[in-house]
Amino acid sequence: MFSARVSGPTTSVLVALLTAVVPRSLSAAEPVGQLTVHPGGVVRWHGSGSWTCGLGGEEWPAIDDTCWYPIDILADEGPLTLRRTRGDATERTTVHVGPYPYPEQMLTVDPEMVRPPETQLERIRLETERVGALWNRPGPARFTLPLAPPLRPLPEARSFGSRRILNDEPRSPHSGVDFSGATGTPVFAVADGLVVLADEHYFAGKSIYIDHGDQLVSMYFHLSEISVSEGDAVLSGTSIGAVGATGRVTGTHLHFGLRWHGSRIDPRVLLGPSSKITTIGE
Repeated sequence: MFSARVSGPTTSVLVALLTAVVPRSLSAAEPVGQLTVHPGGVVRWHGSGSWTCGLGGEEWPAIDDTCWYPIDILADEGPLTLRRTRGDATERTTVHVGPYPYPEQMLTVDPEMVRPPETQLERIRLETERVGALWNRPGPARFTLPLAPPLRPLPEARSFGSRRILNDEPRSPHSGVDFSGATGTPVFAVADGLVVLADEHYFAGKSIYIDHGDQLVSMYFHLSEISVSEGDAVLSGTSIGAVGATGRVTGTHLHFGLRWHGSRIDPRVLLGPSSKITTIGE
């Protein structure tokens, strides 16, 4: 059972609420109200009787009368239409995706981690293909908000969204957060779930992926050890591995990431107080 205590509109470093006036009943085509959210944020829209939610060509079940809309880190700036179904009516509202707010980060790494040798290209392709199959698994939510911390105590999160320049070559933005930690520091599952992948990958090093239902997947990279196996059911707070420096790294740390309905989101949004999540009124 999913539960999250979310109070009225708030403002955070990730999202600035401009308006939150949405009537209980909307026409099927007319957007009303508007808020601005940065790429990587999450929007919550609660309404009694809500049963499906939609964004773009995707649709998923509401949870306890609430629709949650993760906004991908590379979402285009501009208007974005959210929809939901209540009873027999389809309702819509519009949010505005703000400009990309994250800085560049210059890093120096092993040259083979920027330009892999040809002998590793097939391995990387297969790893990418296997990971890509994890994002759209069906299943009911098995988590509550906020999520539990992956490290205890939880250090300050760093680097989400940074546009990375590796050895002077641009690469994809950093889609998770980095937590400092000594080698061997225990890493914990952030919610109940199923281990859907536990292996060592070329870039991510020793890695664990956990499916928490409702297409929420948590990721733990660069581990020194893995203590769970694919197919294991884990509870929130289960020790699953240890901090390390495997894969493409500049030092020992935990990379922690979240995908929700396929969108790469800032984990700080779900690790922090649920009252901080941007909220549209009924």
